[in-house]
Amino acid sequence: MKQIGVGILGFGTVGAGVAEGLLRNRRTLAERLGVDVALKRIADIDITTDRGVAVDASLLTTDVMAVINDADIHVVVELIGGTGVAKELVLAALNAGKPVVTANKKLLAEYGDEIFDVAEKNGVDLYFGASVGGGIPIIRVLREGLAGNEIQGIHGILNGTCNYILTRMEQEGLPFDEVLDAAQKAGYAEADPSLDIDGFDTAHKASILASLAYGFHVPMEQVVVEGIRNLSGMDVKFASEFGYRIKLLAAIRREQSEIEVCVHPTLVPLTHMLASVNHAFNAVMVHGDLSGNTLYYGRGAGREPTASTVIGDIGDVARNLVAGQPRYRRGIPVANEEHFTMRPSAEVSSKYYIRLMVMDKAGALGIMTAILGKYGVSILAATQKAYADEEEMPGYVPVVMLTHTVRGADMDAALRDIFEAGVVNEHPVCLRMI
Repeated sequence: MKQIGVGILGFGTVGAGVAEGLLRNRRTLAERLGVDVALKRIADIDITTDRGVAVDASLLTTDVMAVINDADIHVVVELIGGTGVAKELVLAALNAGKPVVTANKKLLAEYGDEIFDVAEKNGVDLYFGASVGGGIPIIRVLREGLAGNEIQGIHGILNGTCNYILTRMEQEGLPFDEVLDAAQKAGYAEADPSLDIDGFDTAHKASILASLAYGFHVPMEQVVVEGIRNLSGMDVKFASEFGYRIKLLAAIRREQSEIEVCVHPTLVPLTHMLASVNHAFNAVMVHGDLSGNTLYYGRGAGREPTASTVIGDIGDVARNLVAGQPRYRRGIPVANEEHFTMRPSAEVSSKYYIRLMVMDKAGALGIMTAILGKYGVSILAATQKAYADEEEMPGYVPVVMLTHTVRGADMDAALRDIFEAGVVNEHPVCLRMI
């Protein structure tokens, strides 16, 4: 049986999980793949801290290039993260003619075009199944399972930290800051949670999914991103009363030759399948022209789920090496920039939830509705809500509206004019609806 040597760069949480899985399940992998996948080296700047996995000391090194240049290592697994040294090492491995497996979403979202080109030039595989969804095989689904479909749209809950926070805000009525603090103490959120709660972790993943679905690199600067940092418990409560649940949603839609990619806190109907995805779980719904809606659910992060997907990618690469034929040199299908363009955010249409703190006097509502009518904003439902903190905002009451579908630029203009008309005392809250 042919042996394929594996070298891991990065011995953190996921790296330790991959090492443990390769060592523990080596025989199982060999029986299923017909290839002996052998862990040969692990490189990290810290090789003394206990990772909870028994690894022979001879496998550990602080010299990352020694791993890449080792003739007994056929597959390089990058689990360092970020776009600095990780990018240099991935390019070095590809230029050395070695396939790379990575879970680095930020690297692929920001530099994927360059990296895939190098893989193509050197005729080697680049696998990245764990970059989106952790243990959810959504990358494999788009590459293989739904390859015969024209993808009409993708909606995903792709960040466990945000989903955990939103779940507890709704179920326990807790304010955002309190739940974030609890998430950090429980290990669901980083000490600096900005990448998660400001939506950029989700945006990186959305960029990768859109690139796979439509065959061209989606620039991060063209992804519209809004996080949950400023989300009020008041809006979580009001959304629930209307029959909706707020989720941080990645939305990827195709309208003929235009592609929309955005990340927003979004009102999801309680009857929708994504509404039942709670706590730290992730889910992705894909709509294909042949398949209709299909849903993929599971843990989107963590040592074991992510390691599972990484090891699956290693197994695929090992089989490809034995067969002598890479399958995914480019990773993303042939470039389709000539077929698709990114839709300007101002031209994107959606239904909206609006919450305004309106002056409690005759005529205020009339002014607002006249402005909304001027921009073609049609109201689906509206109600005036009781306000628990009237002492903090005397003379103002919350008015909540749900709209029919309206162009983003028209909604923005209407809300700007309402604020400038002086009938509200703060900028209106405006959230998309699915």
